[in-house]
Amino acid sequence: MNEITYNDIKNNDEINEYLEYSNECLRVLGFTEHGRRHGMLVANRARNILKKLGYSKREAELAAIAGYLHDIGNMINRNDHSQIGALFTLNLLKNMDMPRREITTIISAIGNHDEEFGHPVNNVAAALILADKSDVHRSRVRNDDFATFDIHDRVNYAAQHSCLNIFPKEGIISLNINIDIEICPVIEYFEIFLSRMILCRRAANFLNCHFELIINNAKLL
Repeated sequence: MNEITYNDIKNNDEINEYLEYSNECLRVLGFTEHGRRHGMLVANRARNILKKLGYSKREAELAAIAGYLHDIGNMINRNDHSQIGALFTLNLLKNMDMPRREITTIISAIGNHDEEFGHPVNNVAAALILADKSDVHRSRVRNDDFATFDIHDRVNYAAQHSCLNIFPKEGIISLNINIDIEICPVIEYFEIFLSRMILCRRAANFLNCHFELIINNAKLL
């Protein structure tokens, strides 16, 4: 069995080709960016969450791997992409001779990261959920025609800054976002992200923390 690292995954040409094609499929469908930039950000945030909360270095590394791979199922279909991606990742990691217990941890996290059917079933899944749902930023918008923006484009484009802060002593995980309300009123954020924030709250609770949402310096959750 091999101890696969995040760098092994991130530097794998085959995996990167799959991720780029997944991102291209979503571009055609009109979705925001879900490529390597998003994958690397989610990987680093997921790893940072577990490290700061005192979990093992290896578990944090598994969170980074899950974070990088979590959207790979989009190359097959957007619907059920989390479950599809989990099954696809199963074969990838088996071929890399990764220990079965680590594979199951990663694929259960990937299979549970979507807000429609997802649950924080383990620490890696909880970290992945929080890392994924906190990536809200105008750099993800690929539509260059403001007149044709849908609500997802507007919300992401209006987000000038977002960061996920971890406060281990206080047991708080805080998502802080600055939104340009001339582009998008705050209510539109909740229109599309409320279910995601509820899932984030469950994920934080799984890690024995309280989830906070702060928008334009106002605490909303």
